[in-house]
Amino acid sequence: MNQETRQQDRPALTLTVSDSAAAEIRRLMEEQKLPASAGVRVGVQGGGCSGFTYRLNFDLQPAEGDYIIEEKGVRLFCDPKSALYLNGTTLEYSAGLQGRGFQFINPNAKGTCGCGESFSV
Repeated sequence: MNQETRQQDRPALTLTVSDSAAAEIRRLMEEQKLPASAGVRVGVQGGGCSGFTYRLNFDLQPAEGDYIIEEKGVRLFCDPKSALYLNGTTLEYSAGLQGRGFQFINPNAKGTCGCGESFSV
């Protein structure tokens, strides 16, 4: 089975980027002089007080097997294991009195810790 067939056979991944998150990602990419082919790697890893923590960083290109989602002028890269936990998630950005930063609005999370940095399913 080739790579293209495997990607067609796997479940779809829905990730949404809010307007504010897309604008901030584009601003940061321009500030860091990243090429247009670069994207944001989203994922989860074990850890934190609730079991899983979110990962968010820039990557110059997708890894083999990654889901690639292009929305609102930004590219998201997500590995298949993280996709199981992130399907249906919205990446949001806020800059309010409580501070600024990216947030994952994840409908799969059954609980979160007090600081909002980790979640459980």
